Amino acid sequence: MLEYLRIRNLALIDDLELDFASGLNALTGETGAGKSFILKALGFLTGDKLETSMVRPGAEKATVEAIFVLDGEQLVISRELSADSGRSRVSLNDSLSSQDRIKAMRPQLLIHASQHGQQRLLQPSFQAQIIDSKLPDRSLLDTKDALVREIRSIASQREEMEDKCRELETRREFLEFQQKEIDKVAPEAGEEEALETRRRAVRDMAFAREAVDNGLELLRNPETGGIIDGVDKLGSVLATLEKANPAYATESERLTEVREFFIDLEAKLRRESREESADSDIEAIESRLFELAQLKRKLKRSLEEIVDLGREIQENLSFLDACGLDRQRLAKEEKAAAAKLQAVLQQLNDARSSAAEGLCRALEKELAGLGFSEHVAVSVEFTPHPLFPDSSDDEGNAHLASLVEQRARFLWQPNPGQPAQPLDQIASGGELSRFLLALVTLSARGEDAALIFDEVDAGVGGRTLNRLADRIRNLASQQQVLLITHWPQLAATADRHFLVEKHVENGQTYTRCRRLNTKEVKAELDRMAGGEAGGDPAPLLRPM
Repeated sequence: MLEYLRIRNLALIDDLELDFASGLNALTGETGAGKSFILKALGFLTGDKLETSMVRPGAEKATVEAIFVLDGEQLVISRELSADSGRSRVSLNDSLSSQDRIKAMRPQLLIHASQHGQQRLLQPSFQAQIIDSKLPDRSLLDTKDALVREIRSIASQREEMEDKCRELETRREFLEFQQKEIDKVAPEAGEEEALETRRRAVRDMAFAREAVDNGLELLRNPETGGIIDGVDKLGSVLATLEKANPAYATESERLTEVREFFIDLEAKLRRESREESADSDIEAIESRLFELAQLKRKLKRSLEEIVDLGREIQENLSFLDACGLDRQRLAKEEKAAAAKLQAVLQQLNDARSSAAEGLCRALEKELAGLGFSEHVAVSVEFTPHPLFPDSSDDEGNAHLASLVEQRARFLWQPNPGQPAQPLDQIASGGELSRFLLALVTLSARGEDAALIFDEVDAGVGGRTLNRLADRIRNLASQQQVLLITHWPQLAATADRHFLVEKHVENGQTYTRCRRLNTKEVKAELDRMAGGEAGGDPAPLLRPM
């Protein structure tokens, strides 16, 4: 139930606090006084969107706070709307929460029946939802929806596959030509860069080999002699000088060291000159690079793109070859899912028929207590609705064409001797109001959610109002009710009566709402009945 509500800076409301009773709470006031703002605030608090224009001019933000009691525990919910950014922030028990979470909780907090609900009641799709809400096993609906999604997914896969097959078939000859050209060269990723690196290495090696040959020739030339021969001759000269002058012994030793250095250098250069490089075949490298360049020119792509193209062509051609098997696989999966769905639909259709029968009998009993004839009859007409209507034109989709769901539509016979007709064709506004009240009564009985009736009495008058008042009063004895009404017959039964008024102060318009005391209640009921404020109650009011 809703214990407390505070609204600040919303539309014409600057600051409003309401403490609700656990039974029937009536909100009355002249048309245009601002009762709808209170409902908008509750809707905003529980997940509805609100335009920034609803923030009171001059205020930074609008705030709505409420205390609910759910399963014996208090829930404090607060939501604010920024006038500048249009962003809203919601909190649950003083902790930030998500709008989706609060919106999911909404059916446990508020059940709203309004004139808008009457219009929804005229929609066959909404009538079907009402029947489904009475199913004993609602998992059938989830299973049905899951199987429908599975079949549609398979159909989507098959359509995508067929489109791709048709597109590839038109290109098969060109794809095979490209594959043949690529296979002849068989390029590899990164091959061109590797060849360029090898070519530079081979060229560098050629320069190095020439330098080795030049070094060997300098060290020991068989025809003209070389550095080593010169060192040997210089050694003979120093040996002769050393005999005459021992001071040359040091130079002889140094020259011996130099000769050993040149001998070691010669041996190293000769070893290197004998080594043969695996990358010495520059002609093979150049030939491969030319072959790759020709392929690039022919296909007008880089080598990396050609490698990727080769893989893509192979995948596409393999896809074409596998299309037949994929068709068979998808058809098998679709038929299996269709068989499961057929079984679920049979269970669902039977369950809907049974639920509709029980709901109709309960509705007849409720409607009889709301001023209808004791002979009022409510029934549900089921019409076949193909789940896959497009499949009826394809003989290969007979298993889908047979998947038919029974959709419900309310028929009723408000008076004896009349044929049953669809609710949306013959029901008046007053009849719809009572029909909606009967549905809400059956749906909400025994729950913690607060029932909000927003002028659900529209189009109802006379003694029927008294019956409607009795029914709402009885409902309020079991569950909290918030009633917005213009009829004193309904407001007179309230446990708490709130008056919504519009005031102008200092050139500013305000919507205010206050709880009325016993004397004020009598005056307001008199005003609603058309009497003078503060006078005797109008005679059409029943004693409280």
